[in-house]
Amino acid sequence: MSSVARAHWQLHLCVLLWGFTAILGKLITLTALQLVWWRMLLVTLALLLVPKVWRGLRTMPPRRVAAYAGIGVLVALHWLTFYSAVKLANASVAATCIALAPVFLAVIEPLVVGRKFDPRELLIGVAVVPGVALVVGGVPADMRLGVAVGVLSAALCAIFGAFNKRMAGHDGALTVTCLELGAGTVFLTLVTLLWHGEGTFVLPGLQDALLLLALALACTLLPFALALAVLRKLSAYTVQLATNLEPVYAIVLAVLLLGEQHQLDAWFYVGVAVILGAVFVHPLLVRRPAGKPPEAILGTAESKAIE
Repeated sequence: MSSVARAHWQLHLCVLLWGFTAILGKLITLTALQLVWWRMLLVTLALLLVPKVWRGLRTMPPRRVAAYAGIGVLVALHWLTFYSAVKLANASVAATCIALAPVFLAVIEPLVVGRKFDPRELLIGVAVVPGVALVVGGVPADMRLGVAVGVLSAALCAIFGAFNKRMAGHDGALTVTCLELGAGTVFLTLVTLLWHGEGTFVLPGLQDALLLLALALACTLLPFALALAVLRKLSAYTVQLATNLEPVYAIVLAVLLLGEQHQLDAWFYVGVAVILGAVFVHPLLVRRPAGKPPEAILGTAESKAIE
């Protein structure tokens, strides 16, 4: 097997593993806040075992440390709202909402990065509106709050993805990931202490602990390592098209493993098709010259924002 063919298989394995994050979020019985706190803490602790991370942290200017820490708060809020959407609705709904992230990014990125706004990207935003309407109409009334929270999660994903893109190239991906997720852990710790008190910090049971380890190691760190290898072999355009499949994988897994098709009607899936159609058309309209993409940052790799 050639190195490029191997990279394609690795890329789709990454996307499949990212698709499992919503499934695990539904299976873990902890609250969304507890789940995200443990996920960020476990990944941060694992990255702190890497000597390269410590070297990067020691040499990073304080101003960039503060900037990455701020982005880490946005990452924490994104994951918190994403898993809240999973809990309030289901994995299929949350994954569909995250498919809206590239639409928000088309509007937010020019403002944050300072590039010229492309009118073609506005067309993508207009095209997904009917899809969102169909998705909302295709879910039970008691899940619609989950849809709203999921859309907020997609917007937060786009915001921190844009800021990460603005900061891209300054520091190593491992170091940045550790700093962002570490800052997110500290932020959620403060939120928990201020709002709920110490009683909110709970040790997960055996089943939840095993699922959390799978979420942190198999669905976060492992695809991150694979993504770093993939990004050195494939173009950014190829990677973008494949990562757009994440909600497809998540919905298929939710149907196979959780039986969520019984909770949603046909209009939901029609809406999903409209949204994904617009998302897949996006890179065709705004395709940029192929080249070696920069390294992925773990906080943005999941949810189709490999920057």
